[in-house]
Amino acid sequence: VQLQASGGGTVQPGGSLRLTCTASGMILNSDHMAWYRQAPGRPRELVARCTNTREPGYYADFVKGRFAISRNYVENTLSLQMTSLEPEDTAVYYCAYFGSSITWGQGTLVTVSS
Repeated sequence: VQLQASGGGTVQPGGSLRLTCTASGMILNSDHMAWYRQAPGRPRELVARCTNTREPGYYADFVKGRFAISRNYVENTLSLQMTSLEPEDTAVYYCAYFGSSITWGQGTLVTVSS
């Protein structure tokens, strides 16, 4: 499995960004995918997880109501729509695929600054 993340950039506080992760290889719809982030000097943390078509997604408390995760099972993409961005959301965002082992994408930088 390989993951390619895109969509990061610089945005002002209150702005929006959409991240996309494209997966290739042996992808199973039953396997979970998620977005994590890592800010400078901080550990990597879970942002949102998309389980499968039957279960709702999981969101960390600090993004509830602002971020929305979605998965396209035909195109094998995982998206993260981020709104009402805050400077505290500045981080490198990583997508992850939970198969027999965890596969990480290369990360995409999101900077929220005025």
